[in-house]
Amino acid sequence: MNEKVVLAYSGGLDTTYCAVWLREQGYAVHTCTVQTGGFDADELAAIAARARTLGVVDHCTVDARRELCDDYLRYLIFANALRGDVYPLSVSAERIVQAKRCAQHGIERGAAALAHGSTGAGNDQVRFDVGFRIFAPELAILTPIRDQALTREQEVAYLGERGVHVPPKTGVYSINRGLWGTTIGGAETHRSDGVLPEDAYVLTPPPERRPTTPEEVAIRFARGVPVALGGTALEPVRLIETLNEQAGRHGVGRGVHVGDTILGIKGRVAFEAPAALVLIAAHRELEKLVLSRQQLLWKRTLGDLYASLLHEARFFDPLMRDLEAFLLSSQRTVSGEVRVRLFAGQATVLGATSPYSLLGAGARYGETSSLWTGAEAAAFSKIYGLQDWLLARAATEGDAADATVD
Repeated sequence: MNEKVVLAYSGGLDTTYCAVWLREQGYAVHTCTVQTGGFDADELAAIAARARTLGVVDHCTVDARRELCDDYLRYLIFANALRGDVYPLSVSAERIVQAKRCAQHGIERGAAALAHGSTGAGNDQVRFDVGFRIFAPELAILTPIRDQALTREQEVAYLGERGVHVPPKTGVYSINRGLWGTTIGGAETHRSDGVLPEDAYVLTPPPERRPTTPEEVAIRFARGVPVALGGTALEPVRLIETLNEQAGRHGVGRGVHVGDTILGIKGRVAFEAPAALVLIAAHRELEKLVLSRQQLLWKRTLGDLYASLLHEARFFDPLMRDLEAFLLSSQRTVSGEVRVRLFAGQATVLGATSPYSLLGAGARYGETSSLWTGAEAAAFSKIYGLQDWLLARAATEGDAADATVD
């Protein structure tokens, strides 16, 4: 056949199987690794070397980390996006970037098809399919894992017969590591009560290897965007990478999420997202200091909607641009510094300061407030509770009248 196909390649079990199987079907396989975080230079070099041992025509690595931060992650921070109040959408945005860059590479290479290694059970298949069709609608989409309904054991056996061996952990767990966190799936996450063993985690050490003293970190935000750690200005990628390491060594960021998949079934996944959870907690605290009550109310509502649509592969709906405009506007005063304590698997927000703080001297909460007198407070309380008093009075009088009639 020798038709060109560009494969979104991570170096893991599924995409390694795809590379070998597609080559055996006669395709000229071009692998493309889109770096959205999680790989250092040595790991990227190893992925490229591994791809070439599989007989691919060529391999390319695309660094899309800054694009991920600027076009996607900052809005997730603005939205304080946590799926089910726990999961920071660690891979949702990354799949859009990966699909986009692979599609662009496929067009540049004159490919006839694009391929990905997603299964037929999860959300990633939809994200890749939608992205491929948006950015390269003329190219076919090949999905060997989904089409053949393969188990990880079958993939390992197939590759082993061809002299391709995968690390034991790769065969047991499906691990997706990126800038915004790592997801881990395996036998334990297929049960509602399964607990991952310590050696399944990749970013956070077990309790006995964590620091024995707390560590504090100061995070500075400018219009909702994190711009500095501990007084040192950092560009977004470096800031998130640094915070992943700093918070991760304390065991911060672990969690398990149960939720609804795009296909309508429940799914369960373990994750490690140290930087994401710390940044969202710090950003949310700063917002509480500077935004109005109504802003906070509608930000929670529309932020949850934005996160849900992104998670469910609806990123290209025009509504998302409308929501991004709202989120961006809401960050005009979200500037300041937040202190967070990292220790024993927990990130505790200690406090925040901002030039836009609504907790000013005159508005201090407590006995020393100077914005009203005691008499004014008493009058306000009386008027504030007036309707409840009228309702209670009417109910009492009505009950008495009914009793007389009876």
